[in-house]
Amino acid sequence: MSVAVEIAVQDVAGAVVARDGGADRVELCTALGATGGLTPSVGLLNAVCAVGIGVHALIRTRPGGFVYSEAEVDVLVADVRAAVRAGASGVVVGALRSDGSLDVEAVTRLVSAAREAESSGRAVDITFHRALDAVADPVATIGELGKLGVDRVLTSGGASRAGDGLAVLAALVGAESGVTVMAGGGVDLASVPALLAAGVDAIHLSAKANIPDPGNTGPGGGTANTLEVTDAATVAGIVAAVKRAS
Repeated sequence: MSVAVEIAVQDVAGAVVARDGGADRVELCTALGATGGLTPSVGLLNAVCAVGIGVHALIRTRPGGFVYSEAEVDVLVADVRAAVRAGASGVVVGALRSDGSLDVEAVTRLVSAAREAESSGRAVDITFHRALDAVADPVATIGELGKLGVDRVLTSGGASRAGDGLAVLAALVGAESGVTVMAGGGVDLASVPALLAAGVDAIHLSAKANIPDPGNTGPGGGTANTLEVTDAATVAGIVAAVKRAS
């Protein structure tokens, strides 16, 4: 089985590192370390799509949980359409109800927005993001997602690190939902063999490193004094480990 490597990146430089390191695609987002990732701008999407690697855009308008108002879902749907128009080959979406169940209506709208592009002959990949790790019953939920037309889930198996969620990951793979399973969350070289043994079809990680910020944020610029970048050695190491193990 060929297992894909997806790198979460936040800029053009990160996409170049992922491409040159042999990754199969990138998930593009912003504010990854501070928020878990937010929707990238159209300008950033345009620039990263020009790098020459598959780009899946995270569609998440704010930090926090995944229970959205109708107005927020309207914006998520608009962002899905904008990302596809900008050249994204996939989108990464998710929405829940306050009881921990899948928000079927919202996800249906998000899937429909992504599939609109397919009428013109473009395939758009749809990943349900780590909102899956907040649901009450992930195995039942992946079955629902399959019926809604979602292609893949990104999950740690409900654990803080994917390497500790192996039992749930294996159960998701074994659910025969038609939805493939991508392991993400605290992935490192040591966890790769066990993750692949669980049957996942892809490995996801940010490969982040922090470097000093060369500029002064000033009174209105926040408090960060480091910048997050994509580490080339980490990308290359994971890609090599996945190739060896798979």
